[in-house]
Amino acid sequence: MDIKYKFPKMNIDMEKYNKYDFKTQDKQLSKLPEKVIYCKKCLMSNQRQRTDFDEEGVCSTCRYAEKKFHGGIDWDTREKELKELLDKHRSKDGSFDCLVPSSGGKDSGLVAHQLKHKYGMHPLLITWAPFVYSDIGFQNYYNHVQAGFNGLVAWPNGFLHRKLARISFELKGDNFDPFVYGQKSFAFHVALRFKIPLIFYGENGEVEYGGSMKNAEKPYESVEDWEELYFKGAGVDVLIKEGLKMGIFTEEEIKNNDFSFYRPPPLEEIKKLGIQMHWWSYYKLWVPQENVYYCAKNTGFEASPVRTDCTYTKAFSVDDKLDPFHFWLALIKFGYGRASREASSDIRCGHISREEGVMLAKKYDDEFPKTYFKEFLDYMDITEEYFWEVIDRYRRPEVWKKVNGEWKRRHTVARDGVDD
Repeated sequence: MDIKYKFPKMNIDMEKYNKYDFKTQDKQLSKLPEKVIYCKKCLMSNQRQRTDFDEEGVCSTCRYAEKKFHGGIDWDTREKELKELLDKHRSKDGSFDCLVPSSGGKDSGLVAHQLKHKYGMHPLLITWAPFVYSDIGFQNYYNHVQAGFNGLVAWPNGFLHRKLARISFELKGDNFDPFVYGQKSFAFHVALRFKIPLIFYGENGEVEYGGSMKNAEKPYESVEDWEELYFKGAGVDVLIKEGLKMGIFTEEEIKNNDFSFYRPPPLEEIKKLGIQMHWWSYYKLWVPQENVYYCAKNTGFEASPVRTDCTYTKAFSVDDKLDPFHFWLALIKFGYGRASREASSDIRCGHISREEGVMLAKKYDDEFPKTYFKEFLDYMDITEEYFWEVIDRYRRPEVWKKVNGEWKRRHTVARDGVDD
């Protein structure tokens, strides 16, 4: 396909920008432990936000996996709960009765296909567009719709979206937050406007991959959880406010309604309609690799023809060219890379051993996502020199040490860090 993207220069007030005091707005950083330890079962460390470790040195995510795979959850009862929920919402005239936020990837593809073909629902796909579509990402979305689904795609104001991404990169050490704001909020706006209160996401990422267990026994979450669990303690209004101080936003740019989809609708309206976002993984045993096979058969999904930067996989989160930087920035901030994250999931699912996972992490975690680096710099309207300046702001002393002028991790899961 070879799309030629064009990213105009940003109109930044450099006088304000040069005077701005750059302090992180990532509120989770101050809550992380100083001593780095790794889980005895997977590859995650205690630097994974909101993840607890027990007295045996095992993380809460691995304990949850033991529960879901080895009889701690009655999946027959969960299936009954799902059927009761769907019976309550299923339309009798074929009109849309549930929403599935969908990239066209392996996870949302499975959810939408099973809702329609196994349970007789009438799902509407809704998509918050990625920053920069990859060829394989656009192809998979198109194929998903061609497999028999209706879809709506939201394209936020591209110029302002880029500005938000840049502010997020500088103030949170992660360009990804504007996508998360919209991915979460847009579904609730569509639910409200179409009067469709039932929303289905794929997995509860907090319990499946690392994070808080506060909603582990619930089928859905509240919008009141978002700032703590997904927004790093600071929502879109913080970025807008700070962006104005930085001179990245102008007064005129923040006056209009271009940011409405980054925020959820008023809570009273959500409660009045009874909108709920349910996780498929609460009702069904969640095995990401099985989703790949399912969607390859049923929704036209294809893995990337090449390995994804920083990891060993080809089929996970491949729709956005800027995605690899979100995962690589976790390495900078927390000391674990994308390969560690994906290998940990494979370990919990029984696909590989911990020893194999350690080897994969050692080989790929520190790899730089070079494939789309130029696109990242162009999108952010920054130089390579300034990119590394921002990166070095987020190298926490608990994680990094400079040795002979080169940054090295102090601790690794392979126990070959400079302080191991």
